[in-house]
Amino acid sequence: MTLDTQVFVVATPTYENEGWVADLAAGGPPGVLAQRRLHRLLVGAARRQVWRLRDLLPGAGPGDLEDLAQQAADEALVTVLRKLDDFQGRSLFSTWAYKFGVFQAGVEVRRQAWRSREVTLPDQLTALDRGPSPADVAEASDLARALEDAIATSLSPHQRRVVLALLVDDVPIDVLAERLGSTRNALYKTLHDARARLRRSLVTQGYLDPPDDERSKSS
Repeated sequence: MTLDTQVFVVATPTYENEGWVADLAAGGPPGVLAQRRLHRLLVGAARRQVWRLRDLLPGAGPGDLEDLAQQAADEALVTVLRKLDDFQGRSLFSTWAYKFGVFQAGVEVRRQAWRSREVTLPDQLTALDRGPSPADVAEASDLARALEDAIATSLSPHQRRVVLALLVDDVPIDVLAERLGSTRNALYKTLHDARARLRRSLVTQGYLDPPDDERSKSS
């Protein structure tokens, strides 16, 4: 069997949904055994996704990719156990859990890809290349200009840098938190507040409808 075929092998659990949930929630040997089986499933999911995204990590060898897959599986296992009560049985448990492995692998690859990259924190949005402005895109072009103005005038410098890094430059939030000496929760709060300010600005300028509660007050 070649390496390329090996990395796509995924452990197939024999449990039914109820067996997975019951054993994972149990303590003692049944719980430990269930977690080991789940971890094998998640390693397979993460390994497949890591190899699918390997072009994002030039220079990474098979050992590096395997380390990322194992890290992703470890994180995904913690997440699945934490969200066990959220499983509603609408799909196979293995299918539901598999998605966490795939998602976490994507997070780990993107995080690793940014490790050696410089995170620039621009204070303003680079002008968008709108190209030709035919009538059918004139309204969208006008909205884009209004959004640029709102980012420049309605946000604090910190909010502006966070918005541009996360939403425009697509910097992973874990990486940005590390570079800024902050936390994920703090950056989520900053992003939430910034979005609220941008929405208010666009509502004031007539580009967005006000929330229902505000419309009811004015009527």
